[in-house]
Amino acid sequence: MLKIEFVMDEKMKTISGIQTLLKFTYGLIPIVAGADKFTNLLVDWAKYLHPSLAAMLPFKSSFFMMIVGVIEIVAGIIVLAKPSVGAYIVSAWLVLIALNLLASSNYFDVAVRDIAMAIGAFSLARLSTVTQE
Repeated sequence: MLKIEFVMDEKMKTISGIQTLLKFTYGLIPIVAGADKFTNLLVDWAKYLHPSLAAMLPFKSSFFMMIVGVIEIVAGIIVLAKPSVGAYIVSAWLVLIALNLLASSNYFDVAVRDIAMAIGAFSLARLSTVTQE
């Protein structure tokens, strides 16, 4: 019986380590990407916006991307504080980004990457729900 408890304890340590890695990944990346919406040091984020959506905006695309940045920063903070909730938000957000990219018929590689990241964020949310973090 003691051996089973030891094995289970080791498995929980492994799961906890994976969960922590995912939590920091899906918490910090949205915060960094969100902050960059104000500086465009990594990329000119407005170029990823679907042209039809950009045309409907009552303000510049760059201002819209700043709003997006605030949402991403908040989502990242929620992941770090409560991954069982925040990771679902980040997952849904990444799917919406991917759909925007697919609709614009551009950046298919980024859309596929975002879908893969959404699956990872969803996995973190499920894992956090099961482990009740």
